[in-house]
Amino acid sequence: MKKAHIWLRAETKPYEQRTALSPIGAKKLIEAGFKVTVECSPQNIFTQEQYQEVHAEIVEQGSWVNAPKDAIILGLKELPEDDFPLIHQHIYFAHAYKEQAGWQELLLRFKHGGGELFDLEYLVDEQQRRIAAFGYWAGFSGAALSILAWANQQQNVNPPLANISSYQDKEQLLGDLKQAISQIDTKPKMLVIGAKGRSGSGAVDLAKSLLLDVIEWDLAETKKGGPFVEITQANIFVNCVLINRDLPPFITKELLDQPTRKLSVIVDVSCDPYGSYNPLPIYKQCTTFETPCLRIDDTNVLDLIAIDHLPSLLPKESSEDYGEQLVKHLLTLTDKSQGVWPAALDLFKRKITEIKTGNI
Repeated sequence: MKKAHIWLRAETKPYEQRTALSPIGAKKLIEAGFKVTVECSPQNIFTQEQYQEVHAEIVEQGSWVNAPKDAIILGLKELPEDDFPLIHQHIYFAHAYKEQAGWQELLLRFKHGGGELFDLEYLVDEQQRRIAAFGYWAGFSGAALSILAWANQQQNVNPPLANISSYQDKEQLLGDLKQAISQIDTKPKMLVIGAKGRSGSGAVDLAKSLLLDVIEWDLAETKKGGPFVEITQANIFVNCVLINRDLPPFITKELLDQPTRKLSVIVDVSCDPYGSYNPLPIYKQCTTFETPCLRIDDTNVLDLIAIDHLPSLLPKESSEDYGEQLVKHLLTLTDKSQGVWPAALDLFKRKITEIKTGNI
């Protein structure tokens, strides 16, 4: 059976340096007999030369629109906005199945062109768990930013963070963190809820790498139900739990108003301020790399970080990790009747049918 042709398109979302396929992943595919085409990209954390070294074909940015029809177009974030029909099979985070802005227009492009979508968000195993996720590095990066913000708070820097840029690698970030902590006489105490999950383990590992006092909470510690006064006695609180049902909130404004509060930085790694099950109902909008901190209290200083693309802080490690998880399944693309592909394709077809029959 002829191996598939995988075409890595260049990301166009501003500041997005991550990629769905690292040079290491490309090498594995090529060694397995796949053809791999990689578009030139000034944003990709990996260089064109690194892909050339593993014998990937290098082409111009955006040329996927003219790729052979049997090429499978692989990306990470959304396609550039346009209206031409989509004729290829695509793999990426489309954000089109929960009625997000522009979802109908996007799916109609697939319908008109005869293309198909395998949404990365819905590539799941038998337990309905994503086969590839950025969660670990989201937690790691969120915890890192909380420490930088805390250190700046101790030196009366306001805002404590601004105009964040990505780091070349983890070691560069750790160097900045160690330097920041060295300027302060004490170290912060961190509480992580969801410590046993993907993002929680990343936050805990970051704290331990800096020899911080970290309190690890998971289901056993939270089963009593919130609000949790213990959160206010840590210096930093990192939330790594995505709630999908109605539960008492973890913290409230009334709890934070207590004069005994030691908490000064909150990081909501799960970052779902718009959902009805938000366990941190003290804010209503995400923050950004340009403006990372939302000041919750000026008197007894409290800042909140809620960035929805935290792994972009470490594009190299997060891309390598994600790519290693994903490439195992890309290697099965020659036969899409098996593995994670049939369910993802069935979901796409159901969504297309909803548009065709007017059930939108």
